[in-house]
Amino acid sequence: MAEVHIIGQILKAVDFAEPHLYCKWSLQSGNAWRLVQGEVQGQSHVGSHRLQNCSDFAQPLDIHLSAASVLGWPRLLVEVYAVNVLNQSWPVGYGFVHVPTTPGSHRLEISTWKVAPNGWWQSIREQFGGGGAALSKTDLLYSGVERYKLHTLSSGKVIVDLNLIFRKFEDYGVEFK
Repeated sequence: MAEVHIIGQILKAVDFAEPHLYCKWSLQSGNAWRLVQGEVQGQSHVGSHRLQNCSDFAQPLDIHLSAASVLGWPRLLVEVYAVNVLNQSWPVGYGFVHVPTTPGSHRLEISTWKVAPNGWWQSIREQFGGGGAALSKTDLLYSGVERYKLHTLSSGKVIVDLNLIFRKFEDYGVEFK
């Protein structure tokens, strides 16, 4: 079977309005893909930097996958959450990116969005640290089937550094240029 090694880190979140953030992530792929080693989901620590409008995570990624087909190529999903002084958290950004299809080093910027407040009360609650609306199903992140019904706002970006190693794809007639 062909193999993909994903080594890197979720570096930081930038341009978010909230100062204290953490990131939940997951790697999703099709049925022809199998996890050989590593974790396909995780969560960073809470990071904040009020002066530069960014939160440093440096969350390591080390994933080894095998594939019988290139169908269902892996994608990295991120959910960014804000935390207030009462230790309450709420989502402030959702986004995803497909893992690049070329080996080597890659810096990716994942643009995120959040569910827009649906009234003045929810808008005030969100501004004063009481939380915002959340998705009940995370498959809405990458599936456009019902996402068109949502009212959303742009959030910040999540910066990810990935180093990709591909193995044995040429044995199955797949070339990367």
